[in-house]
Amino acid sequence: MLIFQSLQMALKQIFARKMRSFLTMLGIIIGVASIILLVSLGKSVSYGVNQQLGDLGSNLITVYNNSTSKTNQLDLEDVSSYEQIDGVSHISPEIDGSANVLTDQGGEVFSVVGTNEQFQQVHSVKLAEGRFLSAVDIDNSQKIAVIGHDIASEIFGFANPINQTIKINGFNYRVVGVTEKSGESLLGSTDKKIIIPISSAERLLKTQTINTIYLQANSPEKVNFVISILKSRLALKFKDETKNSDSPVFQIVNQKEILDTFNTINTLLTNTLGAIAAISLIVGGIGIMNIMLVSVQERTKEIGIRKALGAKRSTILSQFLIESAVISVTGGLIGILIGISGALLFGAVAEVPSGISMGVISFAFIFALVIGVVFGISPANKAAKCKPVEALASM
Repeated sequence: MLIFQSLQMALKQIFARKMRSFLTMLGIIIGVASIILLVSLGKSVSYGVNQQLGDLGSNLITVYNNSTSKTNQLDLEDVSSYEQIDGVSHISPEIDGSANVLTDQGGEVFSVVGTNEQFQQVHSVKLAEGRFLSAVDIDNSQKIAVIGHDIASEIFGFANPINQTIKINGFNYRVVGVTEKSGESLLGSTDKKIIIPISSAERLLKTQTINTIYLQANSPEKVNFVISILKSRLALKFKDETKNSDSPVFQIVNQKEILDTFNTINTLLTNTLGAIAAISLIVGGIGIMNIMLVSVQERTKEIGIRKALGAKRSTILSQFLIESAVISVTGGLIGILIGISGALLFGAVAEVPSGISMGVISFAFIFALVIGVVFGISPANKAAKCKPVEALASM
């Protein structure tokens, strides 16, 4: 009954001074909303990245060629030998460059990727229309191209680009396919790329140097075996350059390692941001303590009368503690609503799961409650120690 009466009195005091009560809660509202929102955003980003990497598979291996040698480079012969490694299911070499493409507005430079037919499986490329490269196209160095969604819109507008001709560095290439709009991804977007057979790219870009090789293992269990074979072969191929170079001549990256590293960094950053946001709850607690001290000063008469009528010290103490806790909890509930709304809005806009966690919501709420009680102790204790004679004399 005492607690119920204290709650009634606390709510009465809050509604009697609405603006002051709201400003007192503001630190708690911002703190709770920030914790929920920042942690949820971190989880949303993690979900999005994990989904992208999951689509590509944890058995993807990437070889980056950093060699500057003019006489010893990765070429199609090397790629053919790597394809025979036990455990490799798909392999996609890439020659990257840029080329001038003739459009209605004049010449424009676009990114060109020379690759093989397995690029589609490795990169999970989806076609809006037409077809992708085939092994026959690679063998015969066909002048055909699969163009990105944005390039198709820019060059052809609403017209059908299939079987149309585009002029790349002065050479005519027939468009056989258009990729679906993919947006940015960890392996790059195909929206603004022109994909051509690697055999044709060697002549167009005037190089036989393969910049990157993507390999897919049969299963995640085969990844380490494939990497060990690759390392030994690449170390043997570039042994002379490796001895004389301070920087790595080649790099082998496992998709799972990227994912694990990202998740570790993302978790660290999310927890750090959450901890920083929690500091504002402490600032909010200081605000509650200051306002409650002012409230005790203003209600000295009330305290004196209640004590004169026989109110116990514990009764006065619990009343002001409950009032402080009610202010903090009310601010916490408002902060939870704002934080959840912000997380849901971000998830809807970014098209990723909202990342809202009941654990984080519970933590923020309990932390807000504890802050209210802890910072309410001093004002409540001051009110409880107030002597009736001194309180009535100050009237």
